[in-house]
Amino acid sequence: MDLILKYFPDLTERQKEQFAALPELYGDWNAKINVISRKDMDNFVEHHVLHSLAVAKVLQFKTMADIMDLGTGGGFPGIPLAIMFPDANFYLVDSIGKKIKVVKSVAEQLQLKNVTAEQIRAEQVERDFDFIVSRAVTDLSQFVGWVKGKISDTHYHKLHNGIIYLKGGDLDAEIAPFRKKVRMFDIADFFEEPYFETKKVIYMPLQ
Repeated sequence: MDLILKYFPDLTERQKEQFAALPELYGDWNAKINVISRKDMDNFVEHHVLHSLAVAKVLQFKTMADIMDLGTGGGFPGIPLAIMFPDANFYLVDSIGKKIKVVKSVAEQLQLKNVTAEQIRAEQVERDFDFIVSRAVTDLSQFVGWVKGKISDTHYHKLHNGIIYLKGGDLDAEIAPFRKKVRMFDIADFFEEPYFETKKVIYMPLQ
């Protein structure tokens, strides 16, 4: 909890309890299903929870906002964001059933009433959202193709509705087709840990 409170000191007691419960919940599941790299569990809070919360440094989701986490895996960034924004609605989807099983169990144990999870492919989703978040599931061009037509045209956040994407490394070639639309935020501007030196939050509005 110290690492999370370092950057988010104003959490409620309920949020603190929920964040504090995550390592044990994921540790138990990881012993059964390899949801997260086992060697990475030693850095679980930094590499998964805090990394997910970089989105919250870029945008504060408003009450009743609808957010889809596409390719959520074991629930990142969706589960930490759902804890951070209890009044927004999160729809976590992945094509792999065992991962969604973990997400549903974690959400239930944390009593996250603002989370629904479903095993479904991107092209099968037939609703729209204010924002679609994800963590490096594929090349940005392919991701944009998956989510076109799934963004609401009613805007009420400080950023227009669109994609918020967590990714690292050299992204110049990947964002080149969207250079005029994309904004990139260095996570190292938010968090001082060396892990975040090459990590970015990519924001792109979609009509």
